[in-house]
Amino acid sequence: MRIVSLLPSATEILFSLGLDADVVGVSHECDFPPQARDRRVLIQSRIPHGLSALEVDTLVRQFMARGESLYSVDGEILRELHPDLVVTQDLCHVCSASPEDLAAILRDFAKPPKVLCLNPQNLSDVWRDVMLVAQATGRVPAAERALGEIRERLDAVQRQIKKITIRPRVAFLEWLEPFYVGGHWVPEMVAMAGGEDVFGKIGTASFRVELKDIVVAAPEIIVVSPCGYDAAQARREYNEMTHPPEWETIPAVTNGRVYAFEANSYASRPGPRLSVGVEALARIFHPAMEVSEEAGRGFQAMTPEGQNQAAPADFSRPAHSL
Repeated sequence: MRIVSLLPSATEILFSLGLDADVVGVSHECDFPPQARDRRVLIQSRIPHGLSALEVDTLVRQFMARGESLYSVDGEILRELHPDLVVTQDLCHVCSASPEDLAAILRDFAKPPKVLCLNPQNLSDVWRDVMLVAQATGRVPAAERALGEIRERLDAVQRQIKKITIRPRVAFLEWLEPFYVGGHWVPEMVAMAGGEDVFGKIGTASFRVELKDIVVAAPEIIVVSPCGYDAAQARREYNEMTHPPEWETIPAVTNGRVYAFEANSYASRPGPRLSVGVEALARIFHPAMEVSEEAGRGFQAMTPEGQNQAAPADFSRPAHSL
């Protein structure tokens, strides 16, 4: 079977099922496992590299307001690859090409490939998608093994969480300028890791919050995990921000419990490694937790010397969400 994956999480699923040789095309962001980078790339982002978080957000809003896609799919490469199956998604049009982008290309195909569209809203949906991919590719036994390993990992966390009586209040930030909080499966991950998400609700999309909302919520832990970033990038962006005096009143900041998290690996991509993300969050929330070595490398503590001071923020503007 010849398979094209238009999103990184699907690529991870395909490789985890032993379909390495079958994957012939990927998106520009498919970088795990490393051998995925050797495949033909047929999708590119229209957002230039090197922009600040605020500039990215502004451009995304402009594209969406005009009804334009953020991505371009190379129809000629797709035709050359002649896939039997294309895996895409309909969850977030900011994260990857949409089914409409693909459909526009496939209209001219004499024999279009089968299209599998994933749309996970929570962790159960993510694990379901692993099986859906397996069913579409004849790899059900491999999926059963992979899901069994995920269950074992999560069960090991839950056995330890049951002994914990205190759950810290957590703000999970998936974008910094402006602030967005994690949605869909992220609040569920926070809960499974022994924390209380002060903003997000399971199955609800990410939404924007204002600085004053974070100050009022008074989280005891802040997880900085910008979508598409690794922990080092998240830490650098956070430390380059100008932090107003009000920020220093937040308990998480006062007590030095702000962490940069591996979004690309363990939070923003709905694939098998979300189970490692639960482990990593559990270690952040409860440092005595026993987790895998991989999970222990999934985050970094912030350094206070990188935080610059600014004039007090204007808290008169009302909060709004998208």
